[in-house]
Amino acid sequence: PATAKARATPALSSELRQWPVQLKLVPVRAQFFDGADLLVAADCAAYAYASFHEDFIKGKVTVIGCPKLDAGDYTEKLQAILTENDIKSLTVIRMEVPCCGGLSHAATEALRASGKFIPWRVVTVGTDGSIVQ
Repeated sequence: PATAKARATPALSSELRQWPVQLKLVPVRAQFFDGADLLVAADCAAYAYASFHEDFIKGKVTVIGCPKLDAGDYTEKLQAILTENDIKSLTVIRMEVPCCGGLSHAATEALRASGKFIPWRVVTVGTDGSIVQ
């Protein structure tokens, strides 16, 4: 029965456009950033939100991180990415848990420090997989 369902369901494709995705590993300057809509996502978000690829990754360059597990602050790296590349927009996907506040804070501070005025938004995903805001 499980294999029958798997055969009946159309195959999904990854929407990931570049590698690496880990914020600590991506270079500050990379061709894939030029003209990109940048998605900065919490590691957990893709596991919690079922349609993550289709609703958030599609058409964007994606970097991921976890402020609780990764050492240091992401602000400086994100600022450098925003400053050194032609980023068109910034979307931050965070979880509703308190530790994820560090991700959205770093992204908004990096955008402010970059001096760029581009469209940006923060989307919060609940631990139940719903969009909270």
